[in-house]
Amino acid sequence: MEIATIIGIVGGFIVITVGIALGGTLRGFFDLPSIFITFGGSMMAMFINFSFEEIARAFKAMFHILKKSELNTETVLTEIVEYAKKARREGLLALEDEVQKSGDEFLKKGIQMIVDGTDPELVRSILEIELSFTEERHKSNKAFFDAWAALAPAFGMIGTVIGLVQMLANLDDMNQIGPSMAVALITTFYGAVWANLICIPIAGKMAQKTSDEIFIKQIMIEGILSIQAGENPRIVEEKLNAFLSATQRKSMNDKQNAAVREQGGEES
Repeated sequence: MEIATIIGIVGGFIVITVGIALGGTLRGFFDLPSIFITFGGSMMAMFINFSFEEIARAFKAMFHILKKSELNTETVLTEIVEYAKKARREGLLALEDEVQKSGDEFLKKGIQMIVDGTDPELVRSILEIELSFTEERHKSNKAFFDAWAALAPAFGMIGTVIGLVQMLANLDDMNQIGPSMAVALITTFYGAVWANLICIPIAGKMAQKTSDEIFIKQIMIEGILSIQAGENPRIVEEKLNAFLSATQRKSMNDKQNAAVREQGGEES
């Protein structure tokens, strides 16, 4: 579970709620007509802008960002180096069963292609095409929340106009001024909160997840092609280390040194 995302969303609503409660009553910030105008209106506009399939995919992606990624750069690099070592010792065919243990379909596909003897340029081309389409799908999901972030405040302003019109039309009825003003102001509040606490942060998180996934798969492509070329595992490791920051390299070296010390302790 992506704890930071959960903390941000839940904490954001708690902070706003506490802020309201400290200055007055929460009940005054619940208004059903405002909910219909802001959320109902913006959602209907989203149906005009996107297909059912795109909307369903975007909501699925929204829940996906709450999950912590199982893959990280260091794990992938270590896994590829292990494949390189095995291929060096036993040949590429030995990877066919080994790669089935991997949790990443992209890596499985790439290794399977080199095991089948596919031309290196074709391997790169196929994997990069798949990478490109993955990025486009992710951009579509992000575009959904970017659009909603723009539409929710806009419908909040529509609600404000509706409330002001109702208020001005009933100035002689003092009982109508309060509810009309509530619609006028709360719709703007709802739109701003939804856009700035939910839609914009989710779109940003999606962009970051996409960037991380593309980066990791680029490492996979380079590693797969290096294995196919029969490069020494040490050279493969050094080549892939170029993708890591200095901090990540130090972390990997520390883990490797710890593993060597443990093995030495067990042997003695």
